[in-house]
Amino acid sequence: MNQTGLTPKVEPPTDGLSLDDAALADWTRCGVPHLLGQYRPVHDEIDATDLLVEGELPEGLTGSYLRNGPNPLLAPHGPYHLFDGDAMLHGVTLGQSGASYRNRWVRSAGMMAEAEAGRPLFGGLAGFRPPPDDVMAKVGMMKNTANTNIVSHAGRMLALMEASPPTQVDPDTLATLGVFDYDGALAGAMTAHPKVDPATGNMHFFGYGPFPPYLRYHVVSAHGDLLTSVEIDLPQAVMMHDFAITDKHALFFDLPAVFDVNALMEGKPFTRWEPDLGARIGVLALDGSGQVRWSDIDPCYVFHFLNASEDAAGNIDVVGCRSSSLPVSFGDQPAADVSPTLHRWHIDAAGTVTTTQLDDRPGDFPRINDALTGRTNRFGYVGWLRDVVQGDATFGGVTAWDLERNESVTWECAPAEVCGEPSFAADPEGTAENDGWLVTLTTDLARDHSYLDVIDARDVAAGPVARVKMPRRVPFGFHGNWFAAD
Repeated sequence: MNQTGLTPKVEPPTDGLSLDDAALADWTRCGVPHLLGQYRPVHDEIDATDLLVEGELPEGLTGSYLRNGPNPLLAPHGPYHLFDGDAMLHGVTLGQSGASYRNRWVRSAGMMAEAEAGRPLFGGLAGFRPPPDDVMAKVGMMKNTANTNIVSHAGRMLALMEASPPTQVDPDTLATLGVFDYDGALAGAMTAHPKVDPATGNMHFFGYGPFPPYLRYHVVSAHGDLLTSVEIDLPQAVMMHDFAITDKHALFFDLPAVFDVNALMEGKPFTRWEPDLGARIGVLALDGSGQVRWSDIDPCYVFHFLNASEDAAGNIDVVGCRSSSLPVSFGDQPAADVSPTLHRWHIDAAGTVTTTQLDDRPGDFPRINDALTGRTNRFGYVGWLRDVVQGDATFGGVTAWDLERNESVTWECAPAEVCGEPSFAADPEGTAENDGWLVTLTTDLARDHSYLDVIDARDVAAGPVARVKMPRRVPFGFHGNWFAAD
């Protein structure tokens, strides 16, 4: 590839966070598996311009890619789970002036209390413990890490994690603005995977929790007003990470990953896999009216859905990455060595469900052109899982699916490289569903540096058309999105 760009200019922000020598010494003694290798945190915030570009950036790719993920400020002094880490946003901006990078921690009240104390104060999913009484009075029992996704709706940029309300950040500087609860109208938590209806601009989301009501469904208008909140009755508290919508319905998967609050308070694994309880899909009117219609399915777990759609006769198709059991470990609970694979659930107008496996290759982090959310889509993009060992996933490429033809191709990154979720960036001059690019952060573990890879969505197997070299290694994270300049 040809290379363009000047020598990168890297500067720390005047209000940035960085660790002192004592805190850095703690990190040198930290040998927690999910803080090593691809997960190893970075310890400061920087701004960088004039990034080196290998290849040629597409002319229409103007805007910013933001990705969220765990990056604990302080080294843990006890058990640590990958889901526990403080949120760090990594942003890459592309435009006529070239490519630039910025990273910022999401400054939660819990993280800032720990920064002031100079030590961890909160337990996590692998070993819960309440913070000191004075901190609990100010912050609560747990940190709102906001470490899972970053979305924009109604002019607000929101960092999300599923156990808390959203945290608003400044879209330009990535500065933390504070917890946002729709002027007090939002009760409970907000999923990290809201869906925006392309026809109305309304944002649809749910929140779950360990105490009744176990599930709430919400609708926010295109202008950012909370329109609807509906309580949905579940027989027990379950971990529900994602859901799907069509143009008429919201779809909830009630799967047997059951919460045990008493175990959590005792510092024990708090999620039990109980397949004897069964599993089911709930179908509710998109506006939240009426009753939920439930249909039984075989027990399984799904972290992420690709999309859903519905025909004029009321037949619904949902596509997602299905595991036969919960593939993530909590505490000393062993993770099942199961890998998610792409499946389709067909729900006919009478409520009968037929499940079909679409792929035998493991994959997750499925994405589409979001302009087709809730509508029939032909193309989908899935992170190809190179390896999964006891819940520890290594992504080694991207599989592009043509669901109409039942065909797929895969781009694999180099053996020493790992990548992440492929986010779709639409070509502003395009007319077809797959006119655009996929952007994903890729890390060369041997050389300890990262790239933003840009892949033509119409020719995924060809690999990146451009690689933007990051000024630093970017730790593995969760979800991100492309935000076009307009």
